[in-house]
Amino acid sequence: MDQAAFTAFYNETAPALRGYIRRVSQEGEMADDLLQETYVRFLRARPEIADHAGLKSYLYKTATAVIYDHWRRRRREQLWSRTFRLREAAPPAAGPGDVTRCFQKLNPRERALLWLAYVEGYAHTEIAETLDLREKSIRVLLFRARRNLERILRQNGLSAEVKP
Repeated sequence: MDQAAFTAFYNETAPALRGYIRRVSQEGEMADDLLQETYVRFLRARPEIADHAGLKSYLYKTATAVIYDHWRRRRREQLWSRTFRLREAAPPAAGPGDVTRCFQKLNPRERALLWLAYVEGYAHTEIAETLDLREKSIRVLLFRARRNLERILRQNGLSAEVKP
């Protein structure tokens, strides 16, 4: 991919990918760093994929790996901090009516599944490829993620029907 093609690809995909990273990682302030790391890995890998949809799917798969790596690194740092009895700030409490906070209460895989399916409009095949899951399990996992989100919404006094 030459520089002009990459620039066009970046301009087209970066805004939606940034949103995906922000919602799934829950790291708004880190989203740009994670986005940059995603594109660096993408360029280093030089995927031999001819079609645009395949490149986009590969990009989201790379972003998911970057997010997981970030969480692992953060977990190691937290364990290290606890070992030396450093205090950590408590996460802000979710207020009723705040759908974003409810979404953040889902586990990372559920957030990724729901985001890719309903925001990005990915098909089950694309979701399976992006998250390294079996295609046959996507339907069940999406069903469970929707039900879990409904439960969380109800607990926070919000309408609780999430439609596929």
